[in-house]
Amino acid sequence: MSDEYLPQVYERFRTRFPEVAGVLDSLGVAADYSGPLDERTRRLVKLGIAVAASSEGAVRSNTRKAVALGCTETEIEQVAVLAVNTVGFPAAIAALSWMAEVFAASSRASSHR
Repeated sequence: MSDEYLPQVYERFRTRFPEVAGVLDSLGVAADYSGPLDERTRRLVKLGIAVAASSEGAVRSNTRKAVALGCTETEIEQVAVLAVNTVGFPAAIAALSWMAEVFAASSRASSHR
């Protein structure tokens, strides 16, 4: 995955606070391997959490990572659709729009390779 997608504020944070960034990375790894879910399932769960939090950056990041793992657009979009009853229509629609932008960027990047 390319670093071109990383927001500048995130890159600055990692540069300014490398120790904290390292601990966060370690926590993420520990959480990933704390149970039986496979990588693909974990990514879709994380995407669902991002949708519920209405976190644009996390939705975009987890969408990119899900695509990289081979998840289809339909599978990824279902995560947002499943959220409609729990977090509401506006949050689901916002997530779908962020996902669509990631899909478009991914498609453009693929066509330039």
